[in-house]
Amino acid sequence: MKFKIPPIPLNSSRNSCFPTFKSLMASSLTQTQTLTIHSDPEDDLLCSDQQLQQQQQLLLSSSDTSPFSLGSLTRCLTGESHIDRAWAHWLKLGRPKLIVAPMVDNSELPFRMLCRKYGAEAAYTPMLHSRIFTETEKYRDQEFTTCKEDRPLFVQFCANDPDILLEAARRVEPFCDYVDINLGCPQRIAKRGNYGAFLMDNLPLVKSLVQKLALNLQVPVSCKIRLFPDLQVTINYAKMLEEAGCSLLAVHGRTRDEKDGKKIRADWNSIRAVKDALRIPVLANGNIRHIDDVQNCLEETGAEGVLSAESLLENPALFAGYRTGEWVLGSEGSDKVGKLDQTDLLVEYLKLCERYPVPWRMIRAHVHRMLGDWFRLHPHVREDFNAQSKLTFEFLYNMVDRLRELGTKMPLYTKDSHEDRVLANGLATGNV
Repeated sequence: MKFKIPPIPLNSSRNSCFPTFKSLMASSLTQTQTLTIHSDPEDDLLCSDQQLQQQQQLLLSSSDTSPFSLGSLTRCLTGESHIDRAWAHWLKLGRPKLIVAPMVDNSELPFRMLCRKYGAEAAYTPMLHSRIFTETEKYRDQEFTTCKEDRPLFVQFCANDPDILLEAARRVEPFCDYVDINLGCPQRIAKRGNYGAFLMDNLPLVKSLVQKLALNLQVPVSCKIRLFPDLQVTINYAKMLEEAGCSLLAVHGRTRDEKDGKKIRADWNSIRAVKDALRIPVLANGNIRHIDDVQNCLEETGAEGVLSAESLLENPALFAGYRTGEWVLGSEGSDKVGKLDQTDLLVEYLKLCERYPVPWRMIRAHVHRMLGDWFRLHPHVREDFNAQSKLTFEFLYNMVDRLRELGTKMPLYTKDSHEDRVLANGLATGNV
């Protein structure tokens, strides 16, 4: 079941029950964010209003033993105490290695739950705009949702004002395991809004954002960064974040100007250098295209875990060992035709959307990514899909049936032993 969370009074207890954002922290949770402009208002509508009327109350556990829930404002002081707490929290979460990266409009609840079924051990929400999140009830209701199975969870915000960021973070801290600060978005909208990777030009502000959360939240603060062109500057930057109270750092192995992940390889050596310089857990982001990349990245970077983004959009079963045909040609080992393809994954995703409603624009984007190869072979089906100004689940299920009836086979591939274990358990083990 999905739970919506209402706006939370700043002095509310973590062990309360929370209904919807409309009732504000009396219910459960809400959804993800978008900072882009969409021309069709129909796409901003939730795919099921009826489900929203059936929200149930999310009862939070009264026995929170998180090391960050103890003590007062001194709980996140720098030094050994902070480092010890950072590792104690990470260990308490089970040291997840396979993690869904934050993706605007794409790492929403149904997609996170699909990835979790196929091996993801933790996930980020899409980036949420802290100011809009604090000011707009509709934005909170539509752009951030979760459920009790959606853990461990990072809730990511972009921000450039410490007080606004803290107000936004306090609304979500009962429902997540980290509040994450986006310091890595390289897009022009981030430059215009003065957030993301463009805060690399204002390190005192970055430090104040981290300190504000570290000294005032019950959950730890994490940050996601990109590299500076100079490695030593990057290391100094990461150390500053750790000293300011950051308890986990995700490092994207590209600079702010290196935006094309298909053309520019992530620099795992630089991630390794950052990892070796820090005392808190470090995650690696970049070049995770299939399960072999996971093991290689962990070995080369020494990171505690890996994040994947673009590749998961095309293949949400990546962490379960499935790979698209693109990564089978020339690969070593005994890849075989799997019992899944992307139409199967899309149907599972649509069923999750019926259970956890999201705006249609998110569903539309996932259809394009999961069925991209199918649409290239059958452009007339893609044209019919694009012509739909208002989507319905009936249309989407019929479209999948239509693609299957055309006889095209585009299976996912897997190693001999792995798929049988995945399908027998109903989910992936996540072992690498």
